[in-house]
Amino acid sequence: MTEPVKPPLQVVLASPRGFCAGVDRAILIVKEALRKNGPPVYVRHEIVHNRHVVEELKALGAVFVEELDECPDDAVVVFSAHGVPKAVPAEAKRRRLIHADATCPLVSKVHREVERHAKAGRTVLLIGHAGHPEVIGTMGQVDPGAVRLVETVADAAGVEVPDESRLAYATQTTLSVSDTAAVVAALKARFPLIAGPRGEDICYATTNRQEAVAKIAPSVDMVLVVGAPNSSNSRRLVEVALRHGCAHAKLIQHAGEIDPADLEGIGALGLSAGASAPEFLVKDVIAFLEARFAVELREVTLAEESVTFRAPPIPRRTLAAAS
Repeated sequence: MTEPVKPPLQVVLASPRGFCAGVDRAILIVKEALRKNGPPVYVRHEIVHNRHVVEELKALGAVFVEELDECPDDAVVVFSAHGVPKAVPAEAKRRRLIHADATCPLVSKVHREVERHAKAGRTVLLIGHAGHPEVIGTMGQVDPGAVRLVETVADAAGVEVPDESRLAYATQTTLSVSDTAAVVAALKARFPLIAGPRGEDICYATTNRQEAVAKIAPSVDMVLVVGAPNSSNSRRLVEVALRHGCAHAKLIQHAGEIDPADLEGIGALGLSAGASAPEFLVKDVIAFLEARFAVELREVTLAEESVTFRAPPIPRRTLAAAS
């Protein structure tokens, strides 16, 4: 009995995709804290926004909490890659918790910029998404009121500031490049004296992944983005695909979320992954497709990434604390 002929499907892989240097570093910090101290190691907030990464670290002995008051007094604690308000490490020191900071260095750069502007007496307009951990952490670097959140062009038109001559802006690192450019343009048009960052705040990985998706979007019938629903950079990739001419784009956490009905009539499928999604999830999607289609795989590479970030020294629990 002959097997049924599989319909053809061209799969276009966007590259770069998946893990960035900040995510690699954050995961390494948790694993090294576990190696040095043994489980449990407490992690404040999801280390990165991906359930598979979190579950892998849980299996190794990581315990994820939202606040430090969920940690015992002798805990080893790691702060997530998204950054934390200054009050968090201050509380960890007050309680003499053993702690390591996995904040992405590019997020830390934004923190220092915001501090610099606040010390100079400027109000900072932070472009970002309300409630996102990175935004909460950035706003928590300075006194309340020193930073005003701006999410949209409409917000830029309506935000009230105490002194238009003493203003600066900063941005969340995982935003849509084009949407952010529109908000920045609106702020500059309204506040000509506003100061900007010394370098681009949106991180290289976010920009590269968006440009790669923008490149493939016009040539495919659908784009699948592997990533978590609470991952800002992953959601932006879906928006970029739609904005750049792809009629259908969806965010999926894993291959099991693909609805075969969505693939009916699709001749070319684009595939990418957010900066916190491991590559094995992309391979699982390809395997899912190959089981149903005669897949022709093609990769479109827009940039080669060689960025790495050194992990900080990981503290070890003292014998006294462990006893």
